[in-house]
Amino acid sequence: MGDLPTERVTPTYPFLNTGVDLCGPFFYRHNNRKSPPIKSYVVIFVCLVTKAVHIDLVADLSTNAFISALKRFVARRGKPAVIECDNAKNFVGASRVLGDLCKQFNSQQHQHTISSHCSEEGIQFKFIPPRSPNFGGLWEAAVKSFKKHMKASIGTSVLLKDDLETLITQIEGCLNSRPLTQLSSEPEDLEILTPGHFLVHRPLVATAEPSYEAIPTNRLDRYQQNQEFVRRIWKRWSTDYLSGLLPRTKWTFQSDNITIGTMVLVKEDNLPSLKWRYGRITQIYRSDDGNVRVVTVKTKDGEFRRAISNICVLPIERPATTGGDNVLSNT
Repeated sequence: MGDLPTERVTPTYPFLNTGVDLCGPFFYRHNNRKSPPIKSYVVIFVCLVTKAVHIDLVADLSTNAFISALKRFVARRGKPAVIECDNAKNFVGASRVLGDLCKQFNSQQHQHTISSHCSEEGIQFKFIPPRSPNFGGLWEAAVKSFKKHMKASIGTSVLLKDDLETLITQIEGCLNSRPLTQLSSEPEDLEILTPGHFLVHRPLVATAEPSYEAIPTNRLDRYQQNQEFVRRIWKRWSTDYLSGLLPRTKWTFQSDNITIGTMVLVKEDNLPSLKWRYGRITQIYRSDDGNVRVVTVKTKDGEFRRAISNICVLPIERPATTGGDNVLSNT
C-alpha cells in the first residue's frame, strides 16, 4: 500500500486541501405540510488533513447551485487551495437515483464552468481518475456515514426545510466530534483530539437533551422528533465508527510495477455476456513513492485512464510443469 498523498499529511489550515462529493436526493416540504415534496441534494466538503466535514443543502444539481454552495463554504471555512472531486464516470453503473448526478458531472460545460470559477478564485480543482473511487476514500467514507445513518433513522419521513437543515447541521457536529487521537501522553489527561478542535479550538459539546426513545413518535412535536432523529443517527454512527477502528492489514507485499506494452483486462460494469474489454498499456503514471498506480489503456474503443485496481494483467508465460503433470504431453 502506498504512502498517503502530500495533501493528506502536510500540516495546513483546516479545509485548505478539500475533497467534495454530493449525495441524495433528499426531500423536504415548505411550511405547508400539504405541499408536495421538493427534491434536494447534500454536498459534503471534507478537509483532507483534519478530516473535518462541512455539510450543506443544495437545491438541485445545476452548476449555479453548486457554485453557490461553494461560495457559502468559502465564506464560512475560508478559501481552499485545492479541491478534489470524483470523476463523473464513477457514477456510471450506479443506481438509477444517481443518473441525474452522473449526467450533470459528465457535462463538459459543467466541469469547465466549475474549473473556471475556481481558477478565478485561485483554487485548483482536480478530478480523480475515472472509475477509481478508492482515490477519494476520505470523502466517500463521509458520504457513507452521513447517508446510511440518516436514511436509516428518518426512513421515509419528509421533514420541513428548516428541520432538514437543522438535522444536517447537527449531523455535521456529530461527525466533527469523532476522536482522532489523544492530546497528550499524560496519565491524568483524558482529553482527545477531534476535528472540532481544528475548527473552534475546543471540543464540540452539544446541549444536553432528554431522551424521547420511550415516547411514541406521534406524541412528539417537531422539535422533539428532530432530536430523536439525531439521537438515532448518533447511536448508529458511533457504533459503526467504533467497529471501524479495529486494526486492518492490506497490501503489505511489494509487487512488480506494470510496464508499457503489457496486455491487460479492464474491469467494466454492465458488459454483455461473453464480452471482455482488453487492451494494452500505453502510458504509466508513477506516484511519489515510485509505484505505478494509474495507467492509460488502449482498447479497440479508444484510450482510457484507469487505476491499476481496475485492470488485470494477463499471464504472459505458462508456468513450468514437472513430473506427472506432463503425462499427457509425453504420451
